[in-house]
Amino acid sequence: MLQHLYNEHFQPLLNQPCPLHLPDGSLLPVQIETIELHPQSRLPENARIPFSVALRSLQPTDFVDGLCTLELPTLGRVDAIFVSREPPLGRDPTLGYFNIVFN
Repeated sequence: MLQHLYNEHFQPLLNQPCPLHLPDGSLLPVQIETIELHPQSRLPENARIPFSVALRSLQPTDFVDGLCTLELPTLGRVDAIFVSREPPLGRDPTLGYFNIVFN
């Protein structure tokens, strides 16, 4: 399923709050901040342009990384999305900043 996800699937959620289903079953409210295309990383035999999705938690969290679930407007529930935490780097240190990479 993940190989069929395109950046367009995330566009309706850009700058919108949405729930991230964590591996322990809890929900973390997040906001998709950016969707970045990486066309130089595309393999010749793959039509999809690799992309990454940056998320910010809307409340403090200890979650670091793992397989999560998101509800995408055009696809519904998508499981097994690996979400990894990034350092705050000058942003609010009480919140979590995350990245999802689709190669």
